Amino acid sequence: MSAPLYQLKAEFFKTLGHPVRIRVLELLSEREHGVAEMLRDTGVEPAYLSQQLAVLRRANLVAARREGTAVYYVLTTPQVAELLRTARTILSGVLAGQAELLADLRAAPPARRTRDAARVAPDGHRAAPDVPRVAREAAPEGERAVLP
Repeated sequence: MSAPLYQLKAEFFKTLGHPVRIRVLELLSEREHGVAEMLRDTGVEPAYLSQQLAVLRRANLVAARREGTAVYYVLTTPQVAELLRTARTILSGVLAGQAELLADLRAAPPARRTRDAARVAPDGHRAAPDVPRVAREAAPEGERAVLP
């Protein structure tokens, strides 16, 4: 029995879920790149880049060709580049919404403190909240007022 489509999609997105692999795919979305170029552009160690390229090859997202001692990589399908562009569009919308929220928060007046908010007494300890006058007056002499 084959795996459900949603499970295959999850595995696909796990493959994409690594910053170096995403960077490699972005580079290859532009054009074919040699390993030496990708090393320079990703800033990772050769063995690490090799591991990430192997993951992408196993997922059939990239293909390699050898020219002498140089190895060049290309995307196996242009839809990968399209997927990365779509992800960028989605993220731009999310970040724009967050920027609007941040602007709204910055523009809003600061919340007023209530009378019972924690205050610091001159000795550095937290001052007790004010007891409402009604409660003080209603308590019999020498007893503490119990507040709801």
